[in-house]
Amino acid sequence: MKFQAEIDVMPKKEILDPQGKAVTGSMKNLGLAEIQNVRIGKHISLEIEAENEEIANAKTEQACKSLLANLIMESYTFTVTPA
Repeated sequence: MKFQAEIDVMPKKEILDPQGKAVTGSMKNLGLAEIQNVRIGKHISLEIEAENEEIANAKTEQACKSLLANLIMESYTFTVTPA
């Protein structure tokens, strides 16, 4: 069975996000001062071939912990749905 995983990786709240800070500053320059505290992360989509959703979830978790997220500086969330 095929599954689709959608993963969001974001800097942890206590970690400085220089890219987000730069974008926040640019919002003010664009007349959008109401937009504050921008945080920039990454979104990853992948397909998984697995016997069931539980195995697909476990494989996604393993991929996040092993490769896709730096657990010292980033946190992640994901959803897995049948493809």
